[in-house]
Amino acid sequence: MDRVSWRTQVLSKHLLQPPSSTILEPNVCLQYSPPELSESILFDTNEMRKLMEGHNVDDRDWLFGLMIQSNLFNPKKLGGRVFISPDYNQSMEQQREMTMKRIGYLLDRGAFEGWLTGKGAEAELRKFALQEAIGLYDHSLAVKLGVHFFLWGGSVLFLGTKRHHDKWLRDTENYLIKGCFAMTELGHGSNVRGIETVSTYDSNTGEFVINTPSESAQKYWIGGAANHATHTVVFSQLNINGKNQGVHAFLAQIRDSEGNIHPNIRIADCGHKIGLNGVDNGRLWFDNLRIPRENLLNSVADVSPGGQYLSAIKDPDQRFGAFLAPLTSGRVNLATSAIYASKISLAISIRYSLTRRAFSVAPNGPEVLLLDYPSHQRRLLPLLAKTYAMSVAANDLKMIYVKRTPESAKIIHVVSSAFKATFTWHNMRTLQECREACGGQGLKTENRVGHLKGEYDVQSTFEGDNNVLMQQVSKALFAEYVASQKKNKPFKGMGLEHMNKPSPIIPSQITSNTLRSSQFQRDLLNRFAAEVSQYQAQGETKESALLLTYQLAEDLARAFTERALLKIFVDAEATVHNDSLKNVLGLLRSMYALVCLEEDAAFLRYGYLSTENAAVVRREVAKLCAELRPHALALVSSFGIPDAFLSPIAYDWIEANSWSSVQH
Repeated sequence: MDRVSWRTQVLSKHLLQPPSSTILEPNVCLQYSPPELSESILFDTNEMRKLMEGHNVDDRDWLFGLMIQSNLFNPKKLGGRVFISPDYNQSMEQQREMTMKRIGYLLDRGAFEGWLTGKGAEAELRKFALQEAIGLYDHSLAVKLGVHFFLWGGSVLFLGTKRHHDKWLRDTENYLIKGCFAMTELGHGSNVRGIETVSTYDSNTGEFVINTPSESAQKYWIGGAANHATHTVVFSQLNINGKNQGVHAFLAQIRDSEGNIHPNIRIADCGHKIGLNGVDNGRLWFDNLRIPRENLLNSVADVSPGGQYLSAIKDPDQRFGAFLAPLTSGRVNLATSAIYASKISLAISIRYSLTRRAFSVAPNGPEVLLLDYPSHQRRLLPLLAKTYAMSVAANDLKMIYVKRTPESAKIIHVVSSAFKATFTWHNMRTLQECREACGGQGLKTENRVGHLKGEYDVQSTFEGDNNVLMQQVSKALFAEYVASQKKNKPFKGMGLEHMNKPSPIIPSQITSNTLRSSQFQRDLLNRFAAEVSQYQAQGETKESALLLTYQLAEDLARAFTERALLKIFVDAEATVHNDSLKNVLGLLRSMYALVCLEEDAAFLRYGYLSTENAAVVRREVAKLCAELRPHALALVSSFGIPDAFLSPIAYDWIEANSWSSVQH
């Protein structure tokens, strides 16, 4: 048949066929079918959730219910379901006011009871749990509360003494005082020791006089300062009789209860941001602001009425470290909140990939589910395994923190720094991959994933720039190594005890069962120490030598973190006795370990993986993706995130985008 005859036949069939009663005929690609109808649940998701959440599951569910039932949380019906999410179409000013209204609603219902006045580990864990639940709804709301309770409140609690606790804590918990935290300056962020704000003691009046001596000394990015805060903790240099005693913390009122700014303070707005516009970040200048002597937070150091400087900690470095204590709880909080954002994006994108189809593998065959493509599995399932490992590790970090002792301060600082940096980097990568995996739907604000990138980007740099935090980790490990070598004693603490054992031998042919990074970490510490010593032998100072070995330092900090995560995951897995749960945890743990090997070029760079073994690792990751695929729905369901906190594309995305939804 020639081409003209063929086209005539096609057109005839088209024109002569009877009219259809509907405009569109159903197509298998366009029919939504809940994944629960086709996907098997092979383990107890409630038990998995308890393992992942770690604590206070009932408290979290209670708070979820409070938010879902209130119109303040912007409920919207799409695809036959109600979803709650902030209205990001509101102006910056409107978003800020909604944040305060939501805080008021939660306050009236007792959500914050005991957040500062409660005693013991149980009270602290409840606070962490509810803060994490709030962050699932809105990062601005969580950050606003974090500044008030964890930073301002934490400063009063940890750096203050009884006189401060009695005067400030209850009013802070009841929001009669709205606190903020003025540490960062225009000219100094991570380098807190270099801040320029100065507090000078006036012994004639018994007051401290706080000043901003230059434009670079203005306090910057102070959450709550632009509109709502009545008080702030000010970090500044302490000057007594012409001598600088270093950075100290002071309490200062910046507004009265009516919102009027103190006459000796200037406040400016930081303006619109790429995210977190529900938080009123501001800038502060102090012009001879006088505060009572008693407003010095004095658990670390004090000043007598006559102007004598008093401190039981004589070493200035140790004293400075003690003043940074509030940042530890903030870093713990940030690490866990980043993982919950990853959970949201993975739950949405994986549920979508279990109902969205694209292309067919055979002529006239049905189109294939996105998650049945090996390439799509490779994009999402390793990130899912990492999120599981980090979720377990976040719980471990919280437990170390709430059971802290003076002796554990160093390890908490190192681990919280490592986890904060690693988890927030992982979150940004996960959000980007999930956004792309959702295609164009990932661009819609109502589907959450794309918008969360802007909301969480800030976590990479606030409460410690991630790169700086990882340098601190490697520096602390190096100091521990040097101290151990000098004393000729085994390693104790800092997660380095494994280095007291003989080095494991990496076989020429490896499998997933033989891959561990303990030997790798040991070797990196040795290399790091040797390279630092080499630079010092050439006349470099220790500080310069550490800077010049930054590449090894980065590898060391990453190796320490990955090994710590793996150990915690292995230990958690050992506590599980249910076979089906243990099986899937084994798959997740193997995936985590192998992906770390595959993605980190350092294993090749230092000769721990041959090119042949690197190929083995790559193939093993692909196999694990296929083995995890049947568990994908159950794994994201185990996150325990209520349907209302996800988005339309996680459920009936066809109905949510139908013409009827437009009409309504």
